[in-house]
Amino acid sequence: MKPYVICHMMSSIDGHALTDGWDRPFKKNAGELYEKLAQQFKFDAWICGRVTMQEIAHGDGYPAGLATKPIPRTHHFADKNAACYAVAIDPHGKVEWKSNQALDSHVVAVVTEAVADDYLAYLQSINVTYIFGGKTEIDLAKVVTILADELGTQRLIVEGGPHVSGSFVNAGLVDEVSVLVLPLIDGRGDHPASFEVTSKAWTNPTYLTLVSADIQDGGSVWLRYKKQ
Repeated sequence: MKPYVICHMMSSIDGHALTDGWDRPFKKNAGELYEKLAQQFKFDAWICGRVTMQEIAHGDGYPAGLATKPIPRTHHFADKNAACYAVAIDPHGKVEWKSNQALDSHVVAVVTEAVADDYLAYLQSINVTYIFGGKTEIDLAKVVTILADELGTQRLIVEGGPHVSGSFVNAGLVDEVSVLVLPLIDGRGDHPASFEVTSKAWTNPTYLTLVSADIQDGGSVWLRYKKQ
């Protein structure tokens, strides 16, 4: 059974998601509100892309030569009973984890079969779960199915970055979209939107139905939509 998938984003009024250059106290307060709202979804797994997860992992590399022989391209489950999972979409195995925990959640690395043996050996050495999402590219529908079938996840929350969120929406996997619109205009045209899809991958717009619009302290607006 497919789990319920929520895409939860934070953006400026003009639709930008990256917070660099924003006032530090503003970013902190907005981030705390964003996380507070996310907890209302009572999810059992949260998903981010490589760039976001690297910021959380704070790693500084891993030893070379850990793999003494080729490692089979089969899923590796280090913990099937975690209360919550931190799922990293990391096709090439670049996130340098210090442990198998991220914000009190068990780490699940989603990689491709093209990943280096040393990286897989490294993940095994620190008891990180990893699953294969495809041979050279990640099939998100396959990933969602594995998470549900193997780890029992029922509610997944996708928290970015823009390309991961855009990919989930474009693949038709998102049941609900949640956006915290902040009271600022970024104005930088080269900054990614909250949802990014390459022109090659894009097929059609995603049409939504508004469920609620709630004004938050400080002037932000929390918008929730369901897929039509």
